[in-house]
Amino acid sequence: MASKSKLFVFSAPSGSGKTTIVRDILKCFPDFKFSVSATTRKKRNSEIDGIDYHFISEEDFKRKIDSNEFVEWEKFYDYYYGTLKSVIDNNNRNGFNTVFEVDVKGALSIKRAYPNSVLIFIAPPSIEELKKRLLNRNTETDVDFKKRIERAEMELSFKDKFDYVVSNIDLDYAKKEVKKIIENELTKEDK
Repeated sequence: MASKSKLFVFSAPSGSGKTTIVRDILKCFPDFKFSVSATTRKKRNSEIDGIDYHFISEEDFKRKIDSNEFVEWEKFYDYYYGTLKSVIDNNNRNGFNTVFEVDVKGALSIKRAYPNSVLIFIAPPSIEELKKRLLNRNTETDVDFKKRIERAEMELSFKDKFDYVVSNIDLDYAKKEVKKIIENELTKEDK
């Protein structure tokens, strides 16, 4: 077994099943730690501060940017999102493997800062299926829905930069594929 902690970074267009897959991985690997991102977005009713995101003010977020506290951050959908370096460094210091759920640009930033990161892209079966999933979720306004579809098209153009691409045509199959990838990566020694 590799002695260094691993970083497993998941990205996907919104509605691809990424969150469901990440939650399943955290159940299968209970000793993994989830990296909770910070955001200035308003909390949804189903979300819990400190579990789903660290919901902070735009002022606090900008202060953390100025202090170079983020390994990656981005502003999209009029809100800031970012991953705190302290979370990664603390988990590495304590020997924990860390799971991230970030956008594609954030994933590539993490890979630059931590080259042994494992990037996993969860792809929807098609853009049409993605639209159906987002509409069924019924959590976005029409304007946000349009932005998410535009963003999804951009994110899909980055999938070839990832170490692995798992197509979520069937959720159970996608979960098994991701679990195999992680088990394989855990047995690899870092070079």
